[in-house]
Amino acid sequence: MTDRRTPFRSPWLAPAAVAAAVAIGLIAQPLLAFGEGSDLPDLTAEELVARVIEAEPQAMSGTVVHTARLGLPDLLFTEASGADPMSLLGGSSTLRLWTDGDERARVSLLGTMSEYSVVADGTDVWTYSSADDEAVRYTMSDADRARLEAMGEEARAKALAERAELPTPQEAAADALAKVEEHSSVRVDSQVTVAGRDAYQLVITPDTDGTLVDHVVLAVDGETMTPLRVQTWSTQDETAPAVEVSFTDVDFSAPAQSVFEFAAPAGATQRDVVVPVPAEDGERPAEMPAHGGEHPEPAVHGTGWETVIELAGVDVAAMLAQDPAAMGGMPEDFTGSDEAEDLMEEFKPEHGAGGMDLDAGALFEQLTTEVPEGRLLSSTLLSVLITDDGRVLVGAVPAETLRAMA
Repeated sequence: MTDRRTPFRSPWLAPAAVAAAVAIGLIAQPLLAFGEGSDLPDLTAEELVARVIEAEPQAMSGTVVHTARLGLPDLLFTEASGADPMSLLGGSSTLRLWTDGDERARVSLLGTMSEYSVVADGTDVWTYSSADDEAVRYTMSDADRARLEAMGEEARAKALAERAELPTPQEAAADALAKVEEHSSVRVDSQVTVAGRDAYQLVITPDTDGTLVDHVVLAVDGETMTPLRVQTWSTQDETAPAVEVSFTDVDFSAPAQSVFEFAAPAGATQRDVVVPVPAEDGERPAEMPAHGGEHPEPAVHGTGWETVIELAGVDVAAMLAQDPAAMGGMPEDFTGSDEAEDLMEEFKPEHGAGGMDLDAGALFEQLTTEVPEGRLLSSTLLSVLITDDGRVLVGAVPAETLRAMA
């Protein structure tokens, strides 16, 4: 299946949002503004999947509501104040988004009295937190910029797409569609109306009972084939989606170009962060030395919905202290260079965005439970096992699966 880049993929999303995405792996959104629809021509499941994959990215703007029911402690979210990416891990959040259908996009996470914005313009990304009154520009080194420009179109798109993702229906749909061909069964459900648009519904069901994902329901715009809503249901709860991301209003006309022109508010603190570009297969950036075993590659166990990623040699205590040197078990794409270490500095408490200065050690204790193998984080869609011997196993699988692998 072709890996199509969407305009919502951002080379460098704010570290706070990266932390939220890594912590859970899937993103969610609530069910609003929907009803029955019946005016669209019939399509088979195979035809609908093909049209969604082949659809061109659209210029658009709209409001997205993001709801997570992941079974994590409530305290985690009450400590995250205002418009904070950490809030995406629980409850409902509202975002406004704009894209030109190419490489320019803007997303604003709205709080009661605050805002957290991400503005992507090609290879540069700005973030702004009103709670901290700080603007951060995420850019790349001259060497990485030249390397990116020298890549072919497909490789360049892949390098950009492998960075952090914004919480939109398009990104959530891409995760599910990537597993359709070999690991799922698909069917078309009744048509609905989402954000005032007639939409098809595609139900994706894993072909295994070895995953926490029961099924995923995509609502797809009947005209543009753009995903408008994604509901991810867990095997742990039949009453409501564990993760749901949905447009409540959407406009497919091109936004004004001024929307993508970032200007920091007067008096705001400003700083730059250089972020490394992921290497292509078999490639190592010039500034990154060969690891010689220092940074082992992650091990991948299983396939499809049962995939488990294992990282070895992780110093958990140092990671909780936000020490960049602790990332020895991570992929080389994100370690071993000055730029990568600068990025890891972003996780330090003094750079917390919008209330993200939570005590990492206390948070770790709260989110995990002690098991004979180490510490275990369990949610409705993801399990994470941190073993006493420095390994981290992550997968959308039952906790027992990870413990058996340890």
